[in-house]
Amino acid sequence: MDHSPQHSEELQYSSNDITALQTVTAYPALAPELAWERLRAVEVDRARLAENRIVTLDRTHTAYAAFDMMRTRTLQTLRNNQASTIVITSPTPKCGKTTITLNLAFSLSHQLDCRTVVLDLNLKTPRFEDVLGVAAPFSIDTVLSGATPIARALVRVGENLAIGTCHRSVEYSAELLQSREAAKVLKQMQIDLAADVILVDMPAMLGSDDVTAFLPNADCALLVAAAEDTTIPDIDACERHLAERTQLMGVILNNYRHT
Repeated sequence: MDHSPQHSEELQYSSNDITALQTVTAYPALAPELAWERLRAVEVDRARLAENRIVTLDRTHTAYAAFDMMRTRTLQTLRNNQASTIVITSPTPKCGKTTITLNLAFSLSHQLDCRTVVLDLNLKTPRFEDVLGVAAPFSIDTVLSGATPIARALVRVGENLAIGTCHRSVEYSAELLQSREAAKVLKQMQIDLAADVILVDMPAMLGSDDVTAFLPNADCALLVAAAEDTTIPDIDACERHLAERTQLMGVILNNYRHT
């Protein structure tokens, strides 16, 4: 809602004035290739990645193969549905969704013809900076509010993976995630970077409305459950909720121990 002071006199513009204003304010967008080149390049902390079970960047652990299979199926689903934005969530905390998200992101980075953006929108308890050992210059929540240009809040790993991190806990996160400004910013990011895949790490669904608030901005969702911890009723409830609002790509069973 516009709360600016109201004036009785209306400003009048002629068609020539409007053309002149448009000429002054219409800045050409950067080509996606140049936009990617201008993102700040960083090196992630590889030792910290290993400690946090992120295995797909160096592919030194055999577990990377499972994520590569997930990558291929994900890309096929997205291309078949002309989609790009995936919300990754879980019924409850500590199901390993951030681990899944980042492993999938680094697996995608090996697909050289695919541009991937991964965002930490778990705004109450962000984790990317702790796991990766890097922080973007500006927190991603300032981008969603319109205070910071998207290019200043993303860092680039390699040539085709961009990462947005969150510096702090955001108190009223659901309001921000469902704001019109956030929707506008996300659409513009897709245009500017021509991203093929946008992975969005989000909080657990039960006990928070953040995921529901953000879902109108997503094309599909992945649900991560923890073996022996997540209950079947919780999985069913979250599956129904997601399926009513977006395309549910599947449920990932994490922490499964084969005996």
